[in-house]
Amino acid sequence: MCGRFTQYNTRGEYLAFIGEEADRDIPYDPEPIGRYNVAPGSRVLLLSERSAQLHLDPVHWGYAPEWWNKPALINARSETAASSRMFRPLWEHGRAIVFADGWYEWVQQNGVKQPFFIFRRDGKPLLFAAIGKRPFENGNGQEGFLIVTAAADEGLLDIHDRRPVVFSPTAARSWLTESLTGKEAEDIVRDGSLSADDFIWHSVSRAVGNPKNQGPELIVPQPQ
Repeated sequence: MCGRFTQYNTRGEYLAFIGEEADRDIPYDPEPIGRYNVAPGSRVLLLSERSAQLHLDPVHWGYAPEWWNKPALINARSETAASSRMFRPLWEHGRAIVFADGWYEWVQQNGVKQPFFIFRRDGKPLLFAAIGKRPFENGNGQEGFLIVTAAADEGLLDIHDRRPVVFSPTAARSWLTESLTGKEAEDIVRDGSLSADDFIWHSVSRAVGNPKNQGPELIVPQPQ
C-alpha cells in the first residue's frame, strides 16, 4: 500500500473536514473531483502550506529524481523516511496531505486477486500523510509526491501488511506547518494517526484493476 485510492468529493467538503478556520488560498469549486480509481503516475490534488496559507495543487503521484534509474516510488515508510538519505529532505521540507475517501487493496483468494475497498467506519474523509518535492505549484515533473505508510495492525493485517498513515484533522494541520521539525513530524505520525479500529472494508469489482475504469460502481460492495 498504497497503490490506488479514491478522491471523489468536492474540494469544499475535504477542506471543511480539515478545518473551516484554516487560512487558505484555494479557489472555490463546487464540482466533485469524481475520481474513483486514482492511480500512480497521474496528477493528484495535494494540500500543502505556503507562507502560512493552505494551497491545493495538482502534483504527480510518484517520485523519481533524475539520477533514479528504477520505476518511480509511490510510497515512503514512516519508520525510515525521516532518516533516509533520499527522503529526509522531503520529510523535513515537503510535507503535504492527500485527500481521499478510501483506498484499495488486493487479497489472493482461491487463486484470484480480490480487490477490497477500505474506508473510515464513520464515513468521513481520509487525510493521507504525504511527502514530496517542493515547490508543489510547479508540478515538478517526475519528482512529485509519495504517500507515507505504516505497518498495518490488528484486523487490517487480513488485507495487507502496510497501510497509509491517516491523520485526524488536528494532526493533519500540524503536519502541514512549515516550521515543524522532522522530529516533531515523527511524533505526529506516531500520536496523530488513526488506528485499525477506525476502518472497515468490503470486496469490490475486479474492474478497479484497470485504471481506465472510473465511476461510483467501483466502490459498490460485491459478493465474494
